[in-house]
Amino acid sequence: MTAAIHDTADPGQRKHARGQRTRAIILDRAARIAIAEGLEGLSIGRLADDLGMSKSGLFAHFGSKEGLQIATVAFSRDRFKREVIDQVAGHVPSPGLSRLWALANAYLERVEQNAARGGCFLYNVSAEFDARPGAVRDAVAASLSAWLDALEANVRAAVVNGELAPGTDIRLLTFELSALLFAANRHSLLLDDNNAFDMARRAAAQLLRRVMTNEEPLELPSFPAN
Repeated sequence: MTAAIHDTADPGQRKHARGQRTRAIILDRAARIAIAEGLEGLSIGRLADDLGMSKSGLFAHFGSKEGLQIATVAFSRDRFKREVIDQVAGHVPSPGLSRLWALANAYLERVEQNAARGGCFLYNVSAEFDARPGAVRDAVAASLSAWLDALEANVRAAVVNGELAPGTDIRLLTFELSALLFAANRHSLLLDDNNAFDMARRAAAQLLRRVMTNEEPLELPSFPAN
């Protein structure tokens, strides 16, 4: 006679896991709205209608419109880190030029894939909140800083590794590279420029070649399909 299999998970843990799954579904929808319409387009009422949920249920998760906005920024930041920064690091284990080039291309690929839904979440909300002090702006700034830090760390490593010329202005190169990447998002969406991503790749490659210490081609790792 087979013994019955019992679910030994704590009821509180199961409830918490369900709550986390529900929260992720809510924030994924919130991020999609914010990409297309901005964080100001987000409200608990709007999101409740979209998801067929009660306003009181959403209010219990976030407390206010500002709480919802901040949670959406944090959710998008964590997803970007997991799906871009961490994935690249998993395929290019050593910091430096190869990882820097892979990060730039992974960003462009992601934004190009999301162009029909509004492009880059970070670029869009940065433009929306850059001159508006407050907790939402602080959350957006922290997200932007995390992306710039990832680029800068690899520029610095490339200089230390001897892949980029000694004396390379690390902060300036990071600034120039990030500006090129964000420009692709803007030109693609605002100017309907179908060549924006290709031009950004070529411009980024030229930028790096100016300070590279050898003439080897910039190569990308092979990434599995998501």
